[in-house]
Amino acid sequence: MNLQLYNDLSGRKETFEPLVPGEVSFYVCGPTVYDYFHIGNARPFVVFDVLRRYMESKGLRVKYIQNFTDIDDKMIQRAHELGVSARELACRYIDAYYEDADGLGIRRATENPCATAEIPAIIDLIERLVFKGHAYEAGKDVYFDVASFPAYGKLSGQNLDDLQAGARVEVGECKRNPLDFALWKAQKPGEPAWESPWGMGRPGWHIECSAMAHHHLGETIDIHGGGADLMFPHHENEIAQSEAANGKPFARFWIHNGYLMIDREKMSKSLGNFFTVRDVRAKYSTAAIRLFILSAHYRSPLSFSEETLIQATGASERLRNGWVEISFALSRRPCDRLPCHTDENLRRAIADAKSLFDTCMCDDFNTAGAIGAVFDLIRSANTSLGQPGGIDYEAVSEAAAFLRTVDDVMGVLRIDEIEEENDAKTREIDALIAERDEARRSKNFTRSDEIRDDLQRRGILLEDTPMGTRWKRLDN
Repeated sequence: MNLQLYNDLSGRKETFEPLVPGEVSFYVCGPTVYDYFHIGNARPFVVFDVLRRYMESKGLRVKYIQNFTDIDDKMIQRAHELGVSARELACRYIDAYYEDADGLGIRRATENPCATAEIPAIIDLIERLVFKGHAYEAGKDVYFDVASFPAYGKLSGQNLDDLQAGARVEVGECKRNPLDFALWKAQKPGEPAWESPWGMGRPGWHIECSAMAHHHLGETIDIHGGGADLMFPHHENEIAQSEAANGKPFARFWIHNGYLMIDREKMSKSLGNFFTVRDVRAKYSTAAIRLFILSAHYRSPLSFSEETLIQATGASERLRNGWVEISFALSRRPCDRLPCHTDENLRRAIADAKSLFDTCMCDDFNTAGAIGAVFDLIRSANTSLGQPGGIDYEAVSEAAAFLRTVDDVMGVLRIDEIEEENDAKTREIDALIAERDEARRSKNFTRSDEIRDDLQRRGILLEDTPMGTRWKRLDN
């Protein structure tokens, strides 16, 4: 696998090779669990879910860590508004996250660490920074000294002098430099707090991710992912504090997805222009939502609207119907000993689809192009099934196997759901045919005809043969 990924740290596409052969350490910034996550939040979760799946499909063992931020200013404020503890709030919305993420077909991470469970690791990392002169106490707060890390700004490409010129110090802060950021915050009345060498307090947001990544993946990781809005200052600060503490590169690849836009603005809770995942799922299928998210290159902005979801729903139905036709044909495959018809066009289409899919996925994770390859194959397979002269069952079986592989990576067909639904429909049809057979034996031809006509209205044609009644779907 010659996987090329755009590395925001270098500003170019690079060949991805894991630090440890065959193993990938992958950290993704997860949600702050103070509310239901919205469809904009879902984009990185789906994108990085698929990247992880693709690497696993190529035989790599991926340790995938996605954190929960369960203590920060937003958590404290929302808990106060609702009259619950920050812990109660976190538990409520962690459960909600799993429910919604499972509903979107997002596979569970290897581990989902919570910041509040990592306090010892966070304190240890801060102590190292203080010892090395990269952090300082100001009252009972602890700040990172940005000036002590000359490479600050290397991820976002921003100049330190320019950043300092535009920075401001909030009231009550005792920083040496406006860009310095909090590693540990002294307890305020009514806030949750933990014991530390600097007194009771809580961690800053940025140090939480560094500590969790170090604890679960090591000092240098292969991939760090997140939304473009996190590049600065969050990821920039992660790099500074991690590399200052350890003297090693923090992440080899930095990957950021583009914004989800609505009315030409970034979707965000702060702007109030967001739709929760559970609201969107109430109207649209998992397959359609995933297809929508993956229909654009992950680094490009993606526009969300009712129209785009309706379009994705239509596209999803075409994929679904194509798979149904393929699986139905295979379910009616005659004896394997019979001569097999050969469809060279279909066989070439399968080879082309396989090649194009991998080419696109390896070219900076071009899911839009990969999905195009899937649509091409579906069309070729359905054309082949509709031609006179027989079906190339070997080729159709190969196409089906490839589509299962694709679905295991991208989750845009949802084959397991289709098959479960079709199994239920098949059981219903078979039961009606059995009832019809009994009606015919009893000479109840009125009921027999009713069943036949009802099935025909549903698109099911019955064929009475010496070996029993067979059925097939009528052409649309």
